Amino acid sequence: MDAQLTLRVPADLARRLAARAKATGAKRSQLVREALQAYLGPGAEPPRTTSVRERLEPYIGAVSLDRPSLERDDLAQRLRSHNWRE
Repeated sequence: MDAQLTLRVPADLARRLAARAKATGAKRSQLVREALQAYLGPGAEPPRTTSVRERLEPYIGAVSLDRPSLERDDLAQRLRSHNWRE
């Protein structure tokens, strides 16, 4: 016996699903099943999660300021005052 699933989706997504169902002549539930199968089915790779460091790595070292510039910068001073490391 198949399991039943009830879920809420944003209105925009519901409109797009209804439009696709109408255009293809398929039921909304069938389109959702197909989408889930494509996302979770055999051979589908799980979504890759990345750490904050991995996402920011291209930007590390992109900006370098000398010490006098940092000491004059208000934001840098506020950040330093909240940072326990010196």
